[in-house]
Amino acid sequence: MRRRAAVLGSPVSHSLSPVLHTAAYKALGIGWEYEAIEVDQAGLEGFLAGLDDAWAGLSLTMPLKAEAARLADFVEPQARLVGTVNTLVPSGVGEYRQWVGANTDIHGVTAAFAEVGVSRCTSAVVVGAGATATSAIAAFGSIGAVRPRVIVRSRARAGALMRAASKMGVQPRFVDLDSSEAIEALEQADVVVSTVPVEAGAALGGRLRAAQATTQGHLLDVVYSPLVTPLAQSWSQGGGATISGVRMLLHQAGEQVRLMTGLNAPMGAMEAALNRVLTTS
Repeated sequence: MRRRAAVLGSPVSHSLSPVLHTAAYKALGIGWEYEAIEVDQAGLEGFLAGLDDAWAGLSLTMPLKAEAARLADFVEPQARLVGTVNTLVPSGVGEYRQWVGANTDIHGVTAAFAEVGVSRCTSAVVVGAGATATSAIAAFGSIGAVRPRVIVRSRARAGALMRAASKMGVQPRFVDLDSSEAIEALEQADVVVSTVPVEAGAALGGRLRAAQATTQGHLLDVVYSPLVTPLAQSWSQGGGATISGVRMLLHQAGEQVRLMTGLNAPMGAMEAALNRVLTTS
């Protein structure tokens, strides 16, 4: 029986997960199949119920991460605290099969910062308050930044992040996106993760330029299309260092491969495949 895996989401056609996982399977010599499948939040439970024992794992993108956490039979402790799952791996077969939920976005953030030598910090900022922002909060907590500032447009939409932070022992301070305090927070930060869409990031970058802000830390913009975002350009102009969202994407996918296959991910082969796609697109 040939093993199968997939990334689920809506929309999902843009996902680069098939490139990464297919390259990993080829390098590992296991011949698995991996595809992108359009599934919305209402359809996830039925989709899971219809899968047979050929399925070795699933990657979840928006808007399925919270729903996957709800449907998983067991959620790994860190993912349970965050309240979002981006990976489902089956345990058992047939009527005894259960889905185990994990969150590899947290690993993706910490690994991306570790590549540039950041393994501990105290001054951190997250831009946004969705599922990825919550994972960034968890990542910051694991490297010592337990009082991060969170730049948001509306605190009313940050309820899930606030609840997750409380469970993790992290104490975020919320800052209005349109305030001067947001610019000050970014200038003072050692590490920043932006989780907002490219347009919102561009607007924030424009404010940094207008304020002639001096940026001193590392910025990870999780957006990877374009490869260099307008926010990253503004950050560099202020003197700060940038980390491409591609690095987080690569590392979270590598951790998914490990969880699904039980083998160490061939990161070099995955990175080479990703670079080929990015340089030709």
